[in-house]
Amino acid sequence: MNLSQNKNKKSPPKGLSTRAIHHGSSYAKETGTVMPPIFPSSTFEHGNIGGFDYTRSGNPNFNILESILGALEDCKYSTVFGSGISAITAVVSTLKAGDIVLCEENLYGCTVRLFEQVFAKFKVNISWVDFTKPSSFELIKTIKPAMIWIESPTNPLLKILDIERICNSAKQNNIPVIVDNTFATSLLQRPLELGATLSISSTTKYINGHSDALGGVVLTHDREWDQKMKFAQKSLGLQPSPFDCWLITRGVKTLPLRLERQIKNASEIANQIANHPSVYSVRYPFRNDHPQVNLAKKQMKAGGAIITASLKANKNQTYDFCKRLRYFTMAESLGGVESLICHPATMTHASVSVATKNKLGIHDSLIRFSIGCEDLTDLSADLHDSLEDL
Repeated sequence: MNLSQNKNKKSPPKGLSTRAIHHGSSYAKETGTVMPPIFPSSTFEHGNIGGFDYTRSGNPNFNILESILGALEDCKYSTVFGSGISAITAVVSTLKAGDIVLCEENLYGCTVRLFEQVFAKFKVNISWVDFTKPSSFELIKTIKPAMIWIESPTNPLLKILDIERICNSAKQNNIPVIVDNTFATSLLQRPLELGATLSISSTTKYINGHSDALGGVVLTHDREWDQKMKFAQKSLGLQPSPFDCWLITRGVKTLPLRLERQIKNASEIANQIANHPSVYSVRYPFRNDHPQVNLAKKQMKAGGAIITASLKANKNQTYDFCKRLRYFTMAESLGGVESLICHPATMTHASVSVATKNKLGIHDSLIRFSIGCEDLTDLSADLHDSLEDL
């Protein structure tokens, strides 16, 4: 969707909370509906005002959600997809055999699986690098990849990468930079403002926030990339469902409120468990012991609501700890109103080789918390009780 074509004649709201709530056209003007309806139709009559024909290539619910997400990122173009992986697939599908993608070595496990077990079959080559090391910038010049792919904060180790520096180096070599912004969202970090070509997110996570819908989005200022994303959405069948878009449109309205509560809880919990004798280490972007804390505070508005910790425990003890928790469900995903705990080595990164996991530090005692909106006292007591039993 070209967002400039859907702007109201009035000046757009500046506040992020206002942008999240006021979605513009509902495609049902004659009813006066406050929330947009769901348009479940697969087919539209030829010549309609909205220009819709077949939902695989566009739907009013897609446009409404694209308008909101584009406004939050303050970008020109937005395309929604059926999941975060669908959004990633759309971007990677633009590559050709022999292309090299220079990737941050710590990526979401399903992203790694997609690169190594799917697109590798089509001769797309991956080169892994630690982008926190200065030597990585030399590789941009020497390898000259077709694309650079990063996350910041990374999943699950919460490394903070210097997005602006990476983008500046890439621009000198005319290389597009893709930033997975799922952990931060546009409320905490704006990759496009830092020079990224594409900002992608799994809207399943914080943006929807209720663990009841799948979705993904690609955001950009580049018209050519927008056309590529629309083509991929239609030609590869990567479109979302109208109902999921409706759910995510509803969910995003409370994103600023939810995220504020989650960040407050996360900051407190990170400090609490860091002092427990059964905890070996805690990683949280805005804690002073985070190795990239200064960069995090420069690049992000807050530390987010994900905490990674390493327990003084073996695999079985770590599992038992996770299962004992009452208010932290042991489950994959993140960003919902409910708190979750994940064991990355056997869950989100199960498909990553043992050697690679050991190299990265994704070991059996590593756990990842997604902090929700519950009362802090309940979450703190729950964690304390389970840690005491280690």
